Amino acid sequence: MFVWLDNLARIIVENVFKLSMETKLGSSIHFFIYDTIKIIILLGIMIFFISYIRSYFPPEKTKKYISKFRGVTKNIIASLLGIVTPFCSCSSVPLFIGFVEAGIPLGVTFSFLITSPIINEAAVAILLASESFGWKVVVIYVITGVVVGVIGGVIIDKLKLTKEVEEYVYQMHMGESEIKEMTRKERIDFAVQNVKDIVGRVWKFVIVGIAIGAAIHGWAPEEILSQYAGPDNPLAVIFATIIAVPLYSNALGTIPIAEALLMKGVGLGTAMSFMMATTALSLPEMILLRKVIKPKLIAAFVVITSIGIILVGYLFNAISHLII
Repeated sequence: MFVWLDNLARIIVENVFKLSMETKLGSSIHFFIYDTIKIIILLGIMIFFISYIRSYFPPEKTKKYISKFRGVTKNIIASLLGIVTPFCSCSSVPLFIGFVEAGIPLGVTFSFLITSPIINEAAVAILLASESFGWKVVVIYVITGVVVGVIGGVIIDKLKLTKEVEEYVYQMHMGESEIKEMTRKERIDFAVQNVKDIVGRVWKFVIVGIAIGAAIHGWAPEEILSQYAGPDNPLAVIFATIIAVPLYSNALGTIPIAEALLMKGVGLGTAMSFMMATTALSLPEMILLRKVIKPKLIAAFVVITSIGIILVGYLFNAISHLII
């Protein structure tokens, strides 16, 4: 798909930088040029199409749509909507309050909150762009992300932790906002603006992540990484998830690093667990959620989601030979 880009990167390395592709520096520069252009192109395309779909699901409509269902179906719908609905740590508090005010069960709310940051169009675009991951990994990534959200939400509901929500949240009345139907042109304009906004905000993460990935690609000791973080090390997935939980990073910066590590022999499940935990359990999100929920509920959220991500990591390791 990107043969032309591979050739272009080779020409730049050999004719502009006067380096051989056989050298570590030449290989790293090729990795950086190739991945940067490829990811930016696919990122723009994917954000446009997902944003167009997203225009049909503003937060107010999302709340009303979820409230129509019953039982576990609510958790499933909430997780599926989390894929195409805008969510990041900066919007966690107002969305949480809106869901609680709408009478949506706490477990259903958490199904949405777990899935939405894990599965986003940017991460999907980069995974699709990577020869190391590919569409099979993306499909399983999306399915397992939804499953973690659904099961996590159901468990939180069974734990009966509604008292762990700050009392003032139940007393708030945010009011109903008018749901304006958009024309096709408005949806296209919305999608284009989202591409500009998101790419404008995340390109630095992409560049830094690719630069680190390029360094790993050229210089990281393959034997050591394969030994300690390979699929045969049963503790690698757990360790990767634990160290990712307190980190403040971005999936866009993490995936190129995960790709480089994967090429060096790190297990697929280890790389995926690190990426998912960094995205779903960032420290800023926990700080913001503390404004509306108490430490006991935050702890339950972190533990349940972490266990789910670890299990997903082991699944990826177990089937990696079938999908990459």
